[in-house]
Amino acid sequence: MIGVFDSGVGGLSVLREIRRQLPHANVLFLADQAHVPYGPRPLEEVRAFAEGITRYLLQQGAGVIVLACNTASAAALRYLRHIYPEVPFVGMEPAVKPAAERTRSGVVGVLATPATFQGELYASVLERFARGVTVLQDTCPGLVEQIERGDLDGERTRAILERALRPM
Repeated sequence: MIGVFDSGVGGLSVLREIRRQLPHANVLFLADQAHVPYGPRPLEEVRAFAEGITRYLLQQGAGVIVLACNTASAAALRYLRHIYPEVPFVGMEPAVKPAAERTRSGVVGVLATPATFQGELYASVLERFARGVTVLQDTCPGLVEQIERGDLDGERTRAILERALRPM
């Protein structure tokens, strides 16, 4: 079984892709609605949530764990691989590499949660793939909440994105 988790409903797009590519796979999806959003929380707290969810998914029979959340990946992916070396983990990696390879202006914009920006994974991706590229970052306050409400293209969501993207 494949265990998939996110802090909220954003990981449903990852779940859809898993189902599309592996239609016969047994998949268990967990949306951690009790702690959503992860983004503004300290990395240690997110790591503890991810460890507890991983433990639960393994108890349910998962043989692979997918962290369908950038924040959880940034906070916990390396840690989970360390404490469960026998379990394959798949995390979300910021799309900095393809953006850095394709930029014509030498500038790349990244929208992510504060915890994602603070995590080792994001720093590692920047170091490996964004040398010589200017990376503009924005935490997009309020965007996660809009997504969790299902408001992907409403007026408030557009205003949040316009504010964040204008400098980019």
